[in-house]
Amino acid sequence: MAARPKIRQPNRSADAMTSALYTRDILRLATAIPHLATLDHPHGIAERRSTVCGSRVAVSVRLDENGHVSALSQTVHACALGQASAGVMGAQAIGKSGAEAEATRDALAAWLSGEGAIPLEWPGLDVFTAACDYPARHAAIRLPFEALADAIKAART
Repeated sequence: MAARPKIRQPNRSADAMTSALYTRDILRLATAIPHLATLDHPHGIAERRSTVCGSRVAVSVRLDENGHVSALSQTVHACALGQASAGVMGAQAIGKSGAEAEATRDALAAWLSGEGAIPLEWPGLDVFTAACDYPARHAAIRLPFEALADAIKAART
């Protein structure tokens, strides 16, 4: 009698992670990223890449006379979490200063790693609450904020 083939059981931990992380709100944000058009004559440009997952985000900015973002464009090649993060970042970036972008970048990293509170000054980040438990996903979520802070810094130099 031939051996019965093993039936592969679904990976319940992967299924749980997928349902926890890729919520309807995350997927909605990932499909509605603002400021994807090319920005003519940017003052600053930055690109960030995650070595963990390969996601890439490039941000171009123009600043007003007070050093606040007056125009923004972004190119996003990332997973759904990175895309959703670009959606959250892009929705609030116009009018932000370099100091605000840097503070949010740092607060977001601290919050994701369990070392700080959610950055309330940047609405919408609460959609990533479940991702705090998945450190491998943090880099993709941080990318748009890192690229924004770097682009503003490049514009000021």
